[in-house]
Amino acid sequence: MSDLPRRAVTRSAKLASLPLGFAGRTALGVGKRTFGRSAEAVAMEIQQRTAEQLFTVLGELKGGAMKLGQMLSIFEAALPPEIAGPYRATLTRLQEAAPPLPATVVHRVLAEGLGEDWRDRFTSFEDEPSAAASIGQVHRAVWADGREVAVKIQYPGAGKALISDFNQLARLARLFAVLMPGLDVKSVLAELKERVAEELDYTVEAASQTAFREGFPPGDPDFVIPEVIAQSGDVLVTEWIDGTPLSKIISSGDQDERDHAALLYCRFLLSGPKRAGLLHGDPHPGNFRIMADGRLGVLDFGAVDRIPEDFQHRMGRLLRIGTMADIDEIEDALRNEDFIREGVEIDAEALQSFLAPITEPFVTDSFTFSREWLRDMAARVTDLRPTNVVRQLNLPPEYVIVHRVLSAGTGVLCQLECEIPARAESLRWVPGFAEDEPAG
Repeated sequence: MSDLPRRAVTRSAKLASLPLGFAGRTALGVGKRTFGRSAEAVAMEIQQRTAEQLFTVLGELKGGAMKLGQMLSIFEAALPPEIAGPYRATLTRLQEAAPPLPATVVHRVLAEGLGEDWRDRFTSFEDEPSAAASIGQVHRAVWADGREVAVKIQYPGAGKALISDFNQLARLARLFAVLMPGLDVKSVLAELKERVAEELDYTVEAASQTAFREGFPPGDPDFVIPEVIAQSGDVLVTEWIDGTPLSKIISSGDQDERDHAALLYCRFLLSGPKRAGLLHGDPHPGNFRIMADGRLGVLDFGAVDRIPEDFQHRMGRLLRIGTMADIDEIEDALRNEDFIREGVEIDAEALQSFLAPITEPFVTDSFTFSREWLRDMAARVTDLRPTNVVRQLNLPPEYVIVHRVLSAGTGVLCQLECEIPARAESLRWVPGFAEDEPAG
């Protein structure tokens, strides 16, 4: 691969190969069952091969296709065990790695961003990327002043590829239902598509990362935000930080490590608006590291939402009211925030059932997040029948990224299988959540 595939017909063909490949493997499986292999063994083989093909195609295409893969790798925690097994390892790989761009393309992007003399900016530069994400990859280097740095390079053609991918993937929702039965993939794509413009602009990302570092300054007892060192065009240079990827804690951490990482992860997501006026909008595990001193290092500030103080209080009040038993007050609050539009009638019992998985962690002093709990909650809220209250609720534009962070963050906490005081953290960091706290 000499460049990020950009031509729509090429990318469409690759994406089209996913359902075709799945259909072919299914037909092959029927043949194998005819010759005596058990249906369970054949189904497991089909699932494994489908997962491998998904990783290969989504990883090579990068762009919106890989971003969807990253989202699915978070929500896999809600899958039943018999389905999740083959997909968990392959989809989780999307959080940390993808097929890299060749060095010639990397050098071209560096020359366009930093100038033809870009090598003079570095003492050393590793051509092999250390990490890959949906629209770019990261290289380790040493800046001219001796500091170790992370050099983020955007894939050429990423913008066009993202738009094309979202349009194509919306037509493949049926295939992804194999991975996540009940997940409204089209809604996920629509939400992600709204954030494309900002994520493509490294100038915006540099400003967001700097603002987070001001809110979580050097020496913070809990968090490490790398310093922005340089930004130009499709190149972003930041301080390098070492640490254990959160995905490794998920896969092999002991219970103390899981609980510690989960507490800091939850604290960072909740405290961002109050401390920096910003919400980190891409909470998948690849963006977090546990440092040697126990702090949480945070990476990738491309997806960020500005949260004004008055909106912080509105969110906190809504969350507090949602934890109450008074369904009438809950309904009034949802109508005031336009989650229930004028003229829409809601079944109170169904509404309480829908809100339970969202508010349960914030009711008790300590809450255990688990894959089993998430699967149970997902089964209650993802029923797509017309009678489901979910179909009657509206998601106001202000809450799009908030919903993404709450749902995806909950998925990560369930992957960590942790126990944390989520309510106490909310009382501490979310304005308006404490009943006696004045509005801002």
